[in-house]
Order: sequence, then structure tokens, then C-alpha cells
Amino acid sequence: MGWLPRLLALVAAILLLGTAAGPTPVAAAPADPSGEVVLQLFWGDGCPHCAAEKEWLEQAVEDHPGLVVEQFEVWGDADNQQLFLRTADELGFEPSGVPTTVIGERYWVGWSDTVRDEIAAEVERTLSAGTDPVPTDQPSTASVDVPLVGPVEVGSGSLVLSTLVIGFVDGVNPCSLWVISVLLAIVVRSASRRRVLLVGSTFLAVTAAMYAAYMAGIYSAMGVIGHLGAVQVVVAVVAGVFGAINVKDYVAFRKGVSLTIPESSKPGIYARVRTAAGRRELLPALGATVVLAVAVSLLETPCTAGFPVLWTGLLEANGVSTAQAAGLFGLYMAPFLLDELVVFGLAVATMRATKVQERHGRLLKLVAGTLMLALAGTVLVAPEAMTRPATAALVFAGAFATAGAVHLVTRAVRGDPWSSGEPSQTSRRRPTPVRSRR
Repeated sequence: MGWLPRLLALVAAILLLGTAAGPTPVAAAPADPSGEVVLQLFWGDGCPHCAAEKEWLEQAVEDHPGLVVEQFEVWGDADNQQLFLRTADELGFEPSGVPTTVIGERYWVGWSDTVRDEIAAEVERTLSAGTDPVPTDQPSTASVDVPLVGPVEVGSGSLVLSTLVIGFVDGVNPCSLWVISVLLAIVVRSASRRRVLLVGSTFLAVTAAMYAAYMAGIYSAMGVIGHLGAVQVVVAVVAGVFGAINVKDYVAFRKGVSLTIPESSKPGIYARVRTAAGRRELLPALGATVVLAVAVSLLETPCTAGFPVLWTGLLEANGVSTAQAAGLFGLYMAPFLLDELVVFGLAVATMRATKVQERHGRLLKLVAGTLMLALAGTVLVAPEAMTRPATAALVFAGAFATAGAVHLVTRAVRGDPWSSGEPSQTSRRRPTPVRSRR
């Protein structure tokens, strides 16, 4: 079995890990001696999730006469903004998004089925007679043990499964795999396992840091778009375009608009790789590797833009707080780096570099493009669905099944889906010139 099937087979394990992660029970908030439950809702005018929660609260007030709802619009009212900041400071959380719901010492950021059920349960517990609740100062959380990262605390309904799968598929990127395979192919010629380990780990560390900065920038931009109430539409359109281009690259590679490293840039990358790997002194070689990693990270941005936009858009659309987003980012990076760590580990162990072939890259683009299109539609219609593991698993399974079906149909119709009129390695050789005889 080749490296690509092994990597894709890990999706099943990621699905199981995501569905196994669940919230940790916490104690209820203290009951109000007056027999009433005061719920504070901080919302924004034009926020679709705020509107959904307000509609639910209208019915909740009718069902629970003791429920008192206080609403504060914070996007356009300066006094309410100050109250929001003071409340968040008292409870010890960052006011990162709306809707934010507060009952006693508990708070919820965002709106989903899970948040709705927790608020409803909290209201029931507080209004019920004879309860002896214990106060708590934070909402329910889920803890996930991430390899190389450690325990990561994320909120309930926090897109754990979606983060794992999107991070994994994003990491299996033809552009980044091609670059690291070229780098390792050159550095292994030194026959020094220590040199391969240091150069490869430096490259991965710098590219991971660059990617973290890139995603942080997108997350900040999504926060601005979210305040305009247009985050779902923007994310769906951008992801849909990127997904369609990736699917196009499967059947018509490098024809028209293509999300890949341009052929004109590859000679420069080869030169930088040879410079980084060819230096005799180790420190100059590591310095050249850092420069190479920064340059490559900037150059391959179009290859990786789709999934960060999707993922950060899902966080914003579901009202995930900044603290929870930081935990989920750690969760994202573990499967994101997995494929490159596998390639790197094999090179260190065997002192041989694995070559990424074009047919592998095109198949990965089909899988990535199909998943982007599926997620774009989900973000537009029902982003909260991605917080439910069972529903998210169905979306991912449907996308992967569709990609597999497209590949099988293409093979049946065209015979060889990789033959798009491009010359093979053999045909690229220049023919021997034939001298004419006079």
C-alpha cells in the first residue's frame, strides 16, 4: 500500500476521535432566592444566530413564567457595549462574539443546538424546587488530548470533529508535500541523519508558524465580517470558488486558473532548496532553510487558502470565543502536520525521500475540492450542523464518497484520468537531431 492510501485511511480514525470527544458535566448555577431566573442576552443587530436565539427565548419565556430575559444590543449601543465588557470581566471571559448568554455565573458564547439544550437545562435546574446546585464560573467544556500538544480545552458544540477532519485534509496538500519532498531528496545526499533531522524539523517549524500567523489574520478578518452579518455568505462564496478550482485541477491540471505552485516559480524553489541543503556548515544551512520556508509559505498561499477560510468561518458563524478558538487551533495543527511528519519521519528512518507524483496531487485536489464544496453549502445553509458529530460525519462521508465516485467514473470513461494531453517524462526528452545529407 502506498503512502497516499495510508494517509487517507487515517480519516476514519480522526472521525472516531472526533465523535468520541464529549462535554464534561459541570454543576448548575445557584438558584435565585426570588424564584426567578434572570437571563442576559448580549446580541448584535443583523446577527442571524442572535435572531435565532431571540426567537427561541420568546417561546422559553412562555413555557417558563419565572424566566426573565434582559436583552442588550452591543453593536450599535455604546452603553450596552460597556455593560458587556464589565459582565465579561466579572465572569472572567473575553467578550469575543455574539450572541453571548449569561445566567448567574454561567455564560455561553454563540448559538447552536448544544448551547440551546444547555441553556434550557440550566433554566429548568434553577427553577426546579428542592435543588441544591453548586455555582460554577465557566460553561461546560470538552477536553481532547492532542498528540504533541497535550490536553486541549474546547467548548461544548465546539466543532471538534470538523476541526480534526478539515485540518487533516488541509495538511494533505500537494504544494507543501512537493516542497518538503524536494528538500529531503537533496538533504539526504549528505548521508547525515542528524542533518536531515535538523533541516527538516526547522522547515516544518517555520512553515507551521507562518501558517498559524496566516490563520490568525483570517480569523481577525472573519471577526470584522461577522460584525457586518455577512460571514456565512462570504465564507460560502470563497470556499465554493476554491473548491470548484480544485475539482477543475483534477480533470484539467494547470489549465486556466490553477491553485498550485506555478511552473515558472519551481526553478527558483529548486535553487533555494539547493542553497539551503548544500551548505557545508550547519548553522548557515539552517538559516537558509528558514528563508526557504518563509518564501515557500508565501508562494503556496493559493494552494492552502480554502480550508482556513472555511474553518475560521465556521468558528465565527457558531460564535466560538477566542479562547476556544485557540484550543481548536491546536487541535487543527495536529492532523495538519501529520502527513508531512510521516514523510519526514520516513526520510529520517530510511535516509530516502518519498517523491510526490502528479497523479497523487491531482487526486488530493479532487478530495479537497469536493470537501470544500460540501462545507461551503453547509456553512451557507446550517453552519451549526458542523457542531454535531453525527451530522458532521455525514457531511464528510458524503464528500469523500462523491470524490471516490467521480474518480471511478473518470477512470471508466477516460481510461487514464491523468492523461490530459500533457507530455510524459519520456516524451519530454528532446529528440536527437537528424542531420540532413546533401
